[in-house]
Amino acid sequence: MTRLLIVGPQGSGKGTQGVRVAEAFGIPAISTGDMFRAAVSGGSDLGNQVKAIIEAGDLVPDSLTSAVVRDRLAQDDAAEGFLLDGYPRNLGQVGDLDAFLQGRDEQLDAVIELSVPRDESISRLSLRAQEQGRTDDTEEVIANRLGIYERETAPILDVYRERGIVDAIDGVGTLDEIEQRIIAALEARGLVRTADV
Repeated sequence: MTRLLIVGPQGSGKGTQGVRVAEAFGIPAISTGDMFRAAVSGGSDLGNQVKAIIEAGDLVPDSLTSAVVRDRLAQDDAAEGFLLDGYPRNLGQVGDLDAFLQGRDEQLDAVIELSVPRDESISRLSLRAQEQGRTDDTEEVIANRLGIYERETAPILDVYRERGIVDAIDGVGTLDEIEQRIIAALEARGLVRTADV
C-alpha cells in the first residue's frame, strides 16, 4: 500500500510528476483538476457549475471537492494505494481526508512538496496556456491562483510536516531529474516501487 499526496504551486509540474510517480509505484494518480475538467467536458450540471468557478479563477467549494474525491478513492483501483494531486488544498480538506482515511484505518505515507520559484511557475503556466489554448490561464488568473495557493494550500504542509511525512523536492530541472529526486526520497521512507523508472 502506498498512499501519497503531491503538493506544489500551479506550474510546478505536479500533474506530470504525479502521473510518473504513480506509475512507478503501481497506483492511480487522482487529480482533482482532471476530474473537474472531465465533468466540464461532459457538460453535466456539476460540470457547468465547475466551469463557471474555474473560469473565474476561483476554487471549487470544499464540500463538492471532498465528495468527488471520496467517491474516487472508493473505487477498486485505489484500494491498494493512490497518489492525490490537488487535494487536499486547504486545512478543511485535510480534516475531510483524515476522517475518510481513518474510517478505512489508513493514513498518508508521504507528502511530496515540489518547490518552484513563483516566477518559474508563472512562465511555465503562460507557456502552457499558449500551447494548449487554455482560456483559464490568463496572467491575472494565474496570479490569483498562485495567491490562493500561498494563502490556503501552503499551510497544509505545516500539518503534514508535524506528522513527519513531507519530502521537499526541488522542482526545477528535467522531468527525469525531478522524478528521480522524488523516487529516491520515497524509497528512503521504505516505500517500494513496482516498476523500474
